[in-house]
Amino acid sequence: MLLIRKLQPSDDRMAIGRIYEVSWKFAYKELLPQKYLDNLSADQWANMLDMPNRHSLIAELGGKMIGIASYGGSRDIEDEKRGEIYSIYLLPQYIGNSYGKHLISAVIAQLQVLGYKSIFLWVLKDNLRARRFYEKTGFVCSNKSKKVEIGGKTVTEVQYIITDD
Repeated sequence: MLLIRKLQPSDDRMAIGRIYEVSWKFAYKELLPQKYLDNLSADQWANMLDMPNRHSLIAELGGKMIGIASYGGSRDIEDEKRGEIYSIYLLPQYIGNSYGKHLISAVIAQLQVLGYKSIFLWVLKDNLRARRFYEKTGFVCSNKSKKVEIGGKTVTEVQYIITDD
């Protein structure tokens, strides 16, 4: 049975970092430079989990961590009154089993508890699998986009929003 819980101080940060590492290598294959993906390591994410004002939920199945989602207040000054989902990742073998749907629903609920009525996230424009997932969970693409550099490649991110009206 799937368990979604808040990140605990005792959780193995490197195990969580491995979820990010494996997920990035799967999700961004052919979207980001392969050399960049090959050089990713779990420790890149381990330290950011404990940043101030960052919250995280862990998805566990049978006691094994299979997913992570991080969220909090907007990192964009112009959206400071909105909640933001910073990341949501599942190990590839667990994609397509509704675990992601449960995880994102839990994140939305937590952001609402924090007082946010409007929530957004950024996704790579060319990441069609993720975009379909967000659309199925009630998010809509806004008219906002931005260029970012990841691994030496300039890519476009598009914003998705969901509002509790």
